[in-house]
Amino acid sequence: MASQEMRAAIEAMRAQGSFVDANADLATMRQGMEEAFGLTPVPEDVTHSDFDAGGVTARHVSAPGVRNDRGVLYFHGGGYVMGSLDTHTELMGRIARACRAPVLGIDYRLAPEHPYPAAVEDAVASYDRLQANGIEPKQIVIAGDSAGGGLTLACLLALKAQGKPQPAGAVLLSPWTDLTGSGASVKTRAEADPMVSPEVLEPMAALYRGDVDASEPAISPLFGSLEGLAPLLVQVGDAEVLLDDSTRLAERAEAAGVDIELQVFDGAFHVFQSMPDLPESAEALASIGAFFDRVTGS
Repeated sequence: MASQEMRAAIEAMRAQGSFVDANADLATMRQGMEEAFGLTPVPEDVTHSDFDAGGVTARHVSAPGVRNDRGVLYFHGGGYVMGSLDTHTELMGRIARACRAPVLGIDYRLAPEHPYPAAVEDAVASYDRLQANGIEPKQIVIAGDSAGGGLTLACLLALKAQGKPQPAGAVLLSPWTDLTGSGASVKTRAEADPMVSPEVLEPMAALYRGDVDASEPAISPLFGSLEGLAPLLVQVGDAEVLLDDSTRLAERAEAAGVDIELQVFDGAFHVFQSMPDLPESAEALASIGAFFDRVTGS
């Protein structure tokens, strides 16, 4: 059963309304996401600095007790069309604390200004850069939420196709893995999901994919060949329209022999980990830390 805090958060979200609105223009949604996520302050002991990473901005996020011989590479959510390092610094800070490893957030190029394959190119380049800076693949975990979770999986597929080593593991939070919208939960969870409406998914997907068919694995990595991918931790709420993007991924990954752990949180909404005061969020972050330790041998 969802916690009292989770239920209260959902009621508040319903009363306020979601910034992800199919009737709003993209500029309004982008501003709404910045404002909504900016309400959560970054703790004073979490430090961050920005630098240019081959033409895209990267943010190094650290917390007390981190080890610099390992790291988390993070891709933010936002439907490939919105979101930024600013919207996710607080969450990246908690991930750094949970994993005792610095987090490198990437401000990958967004659609429609930069449709596919820009985001995947930036993802792979950022992974390559970590290795060039002396971090071994076995000490790297790639993570992301929503579209960033889908981008994480697409990055793993691209690394495999390019013959590059897989990271130690990957963490996918409420990942958007199927841009065709074929999951049953798109309909069955439409009334339950307080954040994402089915109506907004198709136009965001269209802006991102351009002329590429939505069923192509590079766009919808759920349909890719998953054999040989790094271990996966997938976390999702059972009140999400994207629930089946995670459950079907778990089924396909397990069939492909991938080490995968699926965690479904009762009554939870899309990327609930972004709210630090929820008991479910604390549980999820602890699981991420434990997964990081297991796959990196920490």
